Amino acid sequence: MKIVETAFLLDAGGVTQWTEWKFRYDQVLNAIQTIEWPVGSGAFILYDQSGKRRGEGSGVKPIKDSFMARLKDEHGWKLETRIDIATVKVPGPLDATCDLRGSLLCLEWETGNISSSHRALNKMCLGILKGLLIGGILILPTRKMYHYLTDRVGNFSEIEPYFPFWRAFPVEQGVLVVIAIEHDAVSLNVPRILKGTDGRALQ
Repeated sequence: MKIVETAFLLDAGGVTQWTEWKFRYDQVLNAIQTIEWPVGSGAFILYDQSGKRRGEGSGVKPIKDSFMARLKDEHGWKLETRIDIATVKVPGPLDATCDLRGSLLCLEWETGNISSSHRALNKMCLGILKGLLIGGILILPTRKMYHYLTDRVGNFSEIEPYFPFWRAFPVEQGVLVVIAIEHDAVSLNVPRILKGTDGRALQ
């Protein structure tokens, strides 16, 4: 799988210069780039079919599950971490977290629509503002990859126009980054990634 673009929305207090940050960030990048489909192909090849119609295209969650399994099993990240970020209603758990100098670095892999992408960035940004998180990473597909996935899944192009909003937050220390991912190729000679497929099958 390819990493096409990265956008640092927050980068304050020198966090990205920490050795620990670079170590964990490299784990994330490596885990993305080593996801392959079909297994053993050495690349990430999507079935050449639009995901707009029901039952067509490739599922999103199995790709995420494969990535999360790799972070947990190979690098010791914790999955589904609940943090009391909001005072009125506790948001859903963070997809993955790890320790970073006594604070939490979190990661979200987008499988929902564009509203879900906004919620994920808001949740991470609020956690940084409240001192509960030192950083957050959001991973989502490019517009090109989106074409082959479950219809209406959040993607980089749709969220990019709102980046100035998060960049304007007055954070003294913290990092917030969005990573755009993309398939290596498409083909009619590979199977679709079915919804509900065990994510570990993608490893």
